[in-house]
Amino acid sequence: MIEIVETDAGTARITWHRAKQARLVLAVSHGAGGGIEARDLRALAQVLPDHGVTVALVEQPWRVAGKKVAPAPKTLDTGWRGIWPALAGMDLPVISGGRSAGARVACRTATELGAHAVLALSFPLHPPGKPERSRADELLGAGVPTLVVQGGNDPFGKPDEFPEGSYELVEVAYGDHGFAVPKRAEITQERAMEIVTDAVVEWVASLG
Repeated sequence: MIEIVETDAGTARITWHRAKQARLVLAVSHGAGGGIEARDLRALAQVLPDHGVTVALVEQPWRVAGKKVAPAPKTLDTGWRGIWPALAGMDLPVISGGRSAGARVACRTATELGAHAVLALSFPLHPPGKPERSRADELLGAGVPTLVVQGGNDPFGKPDEFPEGSYELVEVAYGDHGFAVPKRAEITQERAMEIVTDAVVEWVASLG
């Protein structure tokens, strides 16, 4: 089911993948360079409803409008705030999530919006080749239980670059920023996606 939501940043779109007996809602948005067709978002939408989690794939207004470049972080946050009432209207705890830029939005707004937890897929710890421009404060400031799923070869931050904190981190070996693994890798692309979905299923089950 597709729901159109008007926000102060423009028209957003939510694609719902509903669980038959939902106990949680996982809302996830895309990054700055792609949409909800990302392999990890598709995989979560396919797997999680069977585990009692309704998945809401959120398209930010800039993406709905057909623009090629994401706006400033402040505008992304405004769009996310605007879709929140539609998520909270399910009267279930909402996990705020996203990949890349969407993960940053989820972290920045989690406490303000009353998110139950945060799922950060491919958190962009720093721009490629510029580790001095760290965004760790956004991750560490989420203020709620947080799971980071990170590719082992992510140029935006490899798992061993992440600072200590109260969040959990799961590595997808060989994975790049989109969790793509090279053909020579010791795991298949299918297995890489299983690592993502298995980690999220296990983490969601552990949430109170």
